[in-house]
Amino acid sequence: MKGCIFDLDGVVVETTRYHCQAWSAVASQLGFDLSEKRCLELRSLSRMACLEKILEWGGLYMTEAEKLHWCDVKNNWYVDLIAGMLPVEVLPGVLDFLQQLRQEDVKTALTSSSRNASKVLENTRLNIFFDVVSDGNTTRKSKPDPECFLNAAAKLNLNPTECWVFEDSNMGIAAALQGGFTVIGVGGKEDLSKAHLVIPGFENLILADVYAGLRMLTV
Repeated sequence: MKGCIFDLDGVVVETTRYHCQAWSAVASQLGFDLSEKRCLELRSLSRMACLEKILEWGGLYMTEAEKLHWCDVKNNWYVDLIAGMLPVEVLPGVLDFLQQLRQEDVKTALTSSSRNASKVLENTRLNIFFDVVSDGNTTRKSKPDPECFLNAAAKLNLNPTECWVFEDSNMGIAAALQGGFTVIGVGGKEDLSKAHLVIPGFENLILADVYAGLRMLTV
């Protein structure tokens, strides 16, 4: 392993609630309520794909120009919300694990379908821990397409077989597997069973333990 690629939301920080608030505001403007369950279905989708899902749920039609307008409206609301993010919103153990990787000279990348991933990293002061960012500004295909992970590996000048991917969604895990990466699920084993290894989170996680867990799979 020479590089680690991290999904942003739910792995490094939890920005789902900010996306949900912004999309819920859009739905409200369009005349209906967006449930929390449906908000969660929007995870890992591009901004346009999210809006198209919302329009489908609301039984609404829009021209392409109107779609672009509402995508911009959502983004402006979201940017205002994340402007207040603080370092304390980094998920437990993430900072310590990133520091371990730095000490071992492991390259790091962050992936996200959001075009505002770099702003989140800046606001939480995590930007110094990532060598590259692969987000909605540099990729066009949504998961389960592996484009975001392949793009991140290429920016790190590494092959997929040299990288671990940390993901918290089945769609993201499927994308990373398709790309040929070693995949570590972050969350519950019953929910992320297709990953090579599943960890509950990064709190008290030691890099050697991840190596040991993966090594047991080959015994």
